[in-house]
Amino acid sequence: MPRAAYSEKDRERIREALVDAGLELMSRQGVQHTTVEQIYKRVGISRTFFYSFFPTKEDLIVEALYLQQPRIIAYARRLMADPSLGWREAARQFLYSCCYGEQHGIAILTIEEQQLIFRRLSREAYEVFRGKQRRLFGQILESFGIKADADDISLFTNISLTVMIVRRAIPDALPLFVPEAADAAIDFQISAIVDALERMRAQKPIQ
Repeated sequence: MPRAAYSEKDRERIREALVDAGLELMSRQGVQHTTVEQIYKRVGISRTFFYSFFPTKEDLIVEALYLQQPRIIAYARRLMADPSLGWREAARQFLYSCCYGEQHGIAILTIEEQQLIFRRLSREAYEVFRGKQRRLFGQILESFGIKADADDISLFTNISLTVMIVRRAIPDALPLFVPEAADAAIDFQISAIVDALERMRAQKPIQ
């Protein structure tokens, strides 16, 4: 069917399908191993038609990360609302799921993937991304019952992303780390983050 035969509604549906397919593949096999060909073939369109929606693979990746954000918030809230989990266990489970994102359908960028994508973002697009990122981590803290200010959000963003990125980087990008101790180190770091969040929650609870 020629491209002109697609209605605006059809195009919007296809665009959403491309972003959804990209996110699913990225979360399972990583950004670097997810190709444009895999994405457009999964949706059933041509390479040329794909590029009428997204000029580059990186444009789609950013949209996929935006799509993931409300899903992450919903997941954090479900854990916190689970009567079988205490607060600490829910927070630990959330962070663990993010660190081992490929096992839980959550896309986490490696160091190399971050560098690749953000070298190609305009300053305006970068600022939009950072604003959405601040909102995401602020809402995660709110779901944990923490009334966070800007400094709290920035700290939580950095310590959370650090453990997630380090876990993905061992041993390929961080060859001097000991791979046999990677899981134990991640578990230790998650416990330390949860300890810090618990103190924050005691000091700044949401009434």
